[in-house]
Amino acid sequence: MNRTQLKRSSILRMALAGSDTVDPEAQEQPFVFRAVRIAAVVALYWFVSITMVFLNNYLLDNRDLDAPLFVTLFQCAVTVGLCRLMQLLSALCPGLIDFPAVRFDLKTSREVLPLSAVFICMITFNNLCLKHVGVAFYTVGRSLSTVFNVFLSYVVLKQTTSFQALLCCGVILGGFWLGVDQEGTAGSLSWSGVVFGVLASACVSLNAIYTKKVMPAVDGNIWKLSYYNNINACVLFLPLILVFGELGRVASFSRLTDLGFWGMMTVGGVFGFAIGYVTGLQIKYTSPLTHNVSGTAKACAQTVIAVVYNSSSKSLLWWTSNMMVLGGSSAYTWVKSQEMKKTPHREPQDSAKEKLLEGEKGNMGV
Repeated sequence: MNRTQLKRSSILRMALAGSDTVDPEAQEQPFVFRAVRIAAVVALYWFVSITMVFLNNYLLDNRDLDAPLFVTLFQCAVTVGLCRLMQLLSALCPGLIDFPAVRFDLKTSREVLPLSAVFICMITFNNLCLKHVGVAFYTVGRSLSTVFNVFLSYVVLKQTTSFQALLCCGVILGGFWLGVDQEGTAGSLSWSGVVFGVLASACVSLNAIYTKKVMPAVDGNIWKLSYYNNINACVLFLPLILVFGELGRVASFSRLTDLGFWGMMTVGGVFGFAIGYVTGLQIKYTSPLTHNVSGTAKACAQTVIAVVYNSSSKSLLWWTSNMMVLGGSSAYTWVKSQEMKKTPHREPQDSAKEKLLEGEKGNMGV
């Protein structure tokens, strides 16, 4: 029992390290070097994350190919291929690339299967939300992950939440409803997109819970988990594509032999894989709290870029809804980080951990 507890508590040491944790090796390096490195890592995270969201929106918004499940399946297949490539490069250049060696094991695949079912729901609903609401409203449409995290922590794990954290969730909920109202007033509201966003948020929280349960099956290695998860997803997506009639749409797609289209699809998969790496990199060289602050600022910049790119005109209340969502999320992260400092032995539920457990990869437009 104690060994299992220890293994689970050390699953993501990097992600769970507090903001006061300092790498002794990094301490010896010049301040300017550390500052430049941190700035470069944060900039890389922003670039990969924002580009991935816009790229997925472009692929999913293709009116000639209404096949979001097929697009997601292809990106999962790219992730599996990249995992195999990284294993090969790691064997050839062990000093340069560190990637775990994974041999497919059917027993492990079965143990990961419950998580994979939640995983495909999460990325499917996430991509459907992005497809229907666009990038500008995406931050608000997918903002309830923290609220569901608190709710499911109480229902499933019987963990209570402080009044301050609940207050932050109230701000997020208020921003979400205000955003929906303002989208409706502007005449650009997609109720299907809102529903998909809510479902995606719920699945994100479930995904984090199931991830913690199956981590011991992959020796606590997030890349092994990604490998098995995406293999299972590829298999599970096949019958779904048949049931929802996407196979016929793909077969009749006019650009099926267009190398440019497949190039964009492959790039989307590469960015989906890369986001997991740059997320871990940002947490490693900053802290979980800083990672969340960076993620919040990135979401704000992403929204502004989308509005400017589409030459949209948004009301003050619309922008207020975004600020409420982002502000509430940031405040929740800060509250949880303060609670972690007071109770160091309690397993944290901070959203930085959740983001890494969710992978922020798996081809999501996070």
